[in-house]
Amino acid sequence: MNDIMLITSNSSKKQKIKELWKYKEVLYFLSWKDIIVRYKQTVLGIMWAILQPVFTMIVMSFIFGNLAKMPSEGIPYPILVYSAILPWNFFSSAFSGTSNSLVSNAHLLKKIYFPRLALPIASVITSFIDFLISFGILVVIMIGYKYVPPIRILLVPLFILITFIISLGAGLFFSTMNVKYRDIRYIVPLILQFGMYLSPVGYSSEVVPEGLRLIYSVNPMVGVIEGFRWCLIPNSVIYMPAIIISILAGIIFLILGIKFFIKFENTFADLI
Repeated sequence: MNDIMLITSNSSKKQKIKELWKYKEVLYFLSWKDIIVRYKQTVLGIMWAILQPVFTMIVMSFIFGNLAKMPSEGIPYPILVYSAILPWNFFSSAFSGTSNSLVSNAHLLKKIYFPRLALPIASVITSFIDFLISFGILVVIMIGYKYVPPIRILLVPLFILITFIISLGAGLFFSTMNVKYRDIRYIVPLILQFGMYLSPVGYSSEVVPEGLRLIYSVNPMVGVIEGFRWCLIPNSVIYMPAIIISILAGIIFLILGIKFFIKFENTFADLI
């Protein structure tokens, strides 16, 4: 009997995932709606996707580069900082948006049927669009400094994909919890606040003592940020344990996140 229930459960999960393709127009609509809502009634509109990381870069470059005199791995400090802000902002925005995706779309959950997985995925896609816009500014900054990145910049999509998977996997778990426990909306900002300081965003990982690198790399965003910088900095040496941890964490987060989400999916409309 247990084997039959397990097979049925696995079949149901596969069916729900395949169902996303049938509702791809809904996924497109939800992503576009998130973009409109995010910048609705703002004077600068989507320009905030550019201004926010640029201002963060300026502040961090001044504090860590000018005042603290942190090492910059042989490149202009603004490029060092901005190359880390991009993946971090992508993760931060995607994780936060995904965690709140069900609660903020409660009216849709109660009125119409569509694959509930579409909501968190749409939130990550929206953050990815912001990322693409912000990435264009990195190109402008590199041109301004006459900086030519190495050929391995072509591997950047790999680390974007890892960020996508980590933020979606973790977001699925927290979005499910958020339906029942509204304290989650206060916990997520705390996680992101501490996570940013525990990630090499405003500084290089070179400042971390060698004996602590492995413990430091338990944070899955460390590997992502280091990998992103490695793609852009010729003399950068990649720390493989951090990359492996990031990949494994992303896969584990995604698998467990999907299972947890689907397990409680039928209760969303009643609890929300």
